[in-house]
Amino acid sequence: MLWDKLIPITIRLLDDVDRSRDRFASTTSAIAASTNTAQDARSFVTRLKNLLLGTTIGLTLILGYYYTTDTRASFHEWLVIPSLRYFYPDAEDAHEFGNRALKALGSFGLQPRERGNPDGKGDLAVDVFGHTLSNPIGTSAGIDKHCEIPDVLLAAGPAVIEIGGVTPQPQEGNPKPRVWRIPSQKALINRYGLNSEGADYIAMRLRQRVREYAYHMGWGIDEDAEQRILDGEAGVPPGSLQEGKLMAVQVAKNKWTADDDIQAVIKDYVYCVDNLARYADIIVINVSSPNTPGLRGLQKVEPLTNILKAVVGAARRVRRKVPVNVIVKVSPDEDKEEDVRGICDAVFDSGVDGVVVGNTTKRRPDPIPAGYSLSAQEQRLLLEQGGYSGPQTFDRTVALVRRYRKMLDEISFLRTENDSQPAPDQPSMNTKARSNSDQPTTAESLKKAGSSVASAAKSLLLETHEETHPPITPTEIEDSTERDKKHLKPQTAETEEQSKSQPLIRLPERTNPFSSSTSSSSAEGPSPPSQPHHLAASPSTDTLPSPSTSPTSPSSPTPLQSSPNRPQRKIIFATGGITNGAQALEVLSAGADVAQVYTALVYGGIGTVSKMKQEMREELRGRMVKQ
Repeated sequence: MLWDKLIPITIRLLDDVDRSRDRFASTTSAIAASTNTAQDARSFVTRLKNLLLGTTIGLTLILGYYYTTDTRASFHEWLVIPSLRYFYPDAEDAHEFGNRALKALGSFGLQPRERGNPDGKGDLAVDVFGHTLSNPIGTSAGIDKHCEIPDVLLAAGPAVIEIGGVTPQPQEGNPKPRVWRIPSQKALINRYGLNSEGADYIAMRLRQRVREYAYHMGWGIDEDAEQRILDGEAGVPPGSLQEGKLMAVQVAKNKWTADDDIQAVIKDYVYCVDNLARYADIIVINVSSPNTPGLRGLQKVEPLTNILKAVVGAARRVRRKVPVNVIVKVSPDEDKEEDVRGICDAVFDSGVDGVVVGNTTKRRPDPIPAGYSLSAQEQRLLLEQGGYSGPQTFDRTVALVRRYRKMLDEISFLRTENDSQPAPDQPSMNTKARSNSDQPTTAESLKKAGSSVASAAKSLLLETHEETHPPITPTEIEDSTERDKKHLKPQTAETEEQSKSQPLIRLPERTNPFSSSTSSSSAEGPSPPSQPHHLAASPSTDTLPSPSTSPTSPSSPTPLQSSPNRPQRKIIFATGGITNGAQALEVLSAGADVAQVYTALVYGGIGTVSKMKQEMREELRGRMVKQ
């Protein structure tokens, strides 16, 4: 009986257990379902957050890359430069770190560069040595002494960069410290003493650069590929390796070479040219550094002429088809009339192509603004020996450029006159020029000289014509008239209209964006010899040239045209105190062809050149509106 009672009870308990298990299972399933739903929701939100975060980071990196690698970014001037000055109180250490950083960034393609091709319009284009440069701004020597960052500098916007100075043998320069900042004046004092790794080492670095360029052109990396680049087959200048830009290499003698041994000095310069000129567009002869004892003494007429002749001869022997131009860098302190005259005579006597007017000065100019009191520390730094550079030197640079431009153009004009009127008893140009050094040529004398040149040219033309074209006899004239009558159209109204509508020669229209009318420029005729060839108006208008419509290929440079009334000009590079676009325009209007910057880059950063060019464009637009 008991067993009968336990069986139903057991069955009910099992049923209750089954029902409880089912309820638990359903509850567990519901909980699991709700948990999965929550997890799915949280997973979606997490994925969305990660997507937004990744997108933000990616956009930040991309925008940051484009901003930080754009020379127009203000942080180059307001963050990078102050940071360098804070972490590197010694100016030379800061400079070396900056160059190392730019070199490292350049190796990964992360260097700052000028974006947007602002020079593509050609509104700042100038002609220099037969090349059409994209703009008239350059960088001075000292920024890249050892040719470590030439392509980085070119990417920053200048049309000309200057490497060096380079000496024949490696030398340490003067003991450190040798560079000091004058922050209130945005100036520098340096006495580097031409520290250099030597011509052989720099030549090896330049050669490697050319061969890598040839390799990327698909021509290989051997000597033959290198020669093709140097011969201009790539369509770019062999030095800069970029269209519309040039690279200059500055050379100097070693400090232990005796100044009075001119043959040893010449040997130093020629050694540098023999090793470096193949890879440069321009060779700059430095005889004006204030930090190498005795170097400035080489600016006297006789030793300078001998040095420059030897250098020009070595440059002409360079084994390549594209010519190498030679210019000499002169001191701003050698500003007496006889000094300028002697240097100009040496330039013409040697065949040098131009001058770099300006270098650091031994003088200590007054602070700006007028009446400003320097701190005790800065006053102490002014007592340091070395060359001074900064905005305070700008006015002297402009004045010196005007003097060199005037004297170079006058000597060129007068020498052309002498060549067109040879006379057995005529004194040499040097004697004539020095005897008249205290009597500058006036506009009236230039006008008379121009008339004599024109008369001589006319006489020569008539004599040549008489020799090559004998007089025509009356019979020949009659025969010619009868022959022409057979071929002439009948003179009717219809043929007259056809003649008017179909001229034999159609003259091209002449345009100049900086002149008020196209006809006025053609009516003015040739400018006087003292006017820079690349200015559209007189120096007082401060305008730049109109853009060239046919850029010259470096493989076949077109030299500047010369004539008895328009002699070929010597090129002038100006350096010293140029800090903004307005000053660049002023020094160009004074007669310079290129305005170079150095100290402005030290204080303004890698974007200085882009900023200056933008200021130049704004200044030119403002002047055009006023006109």
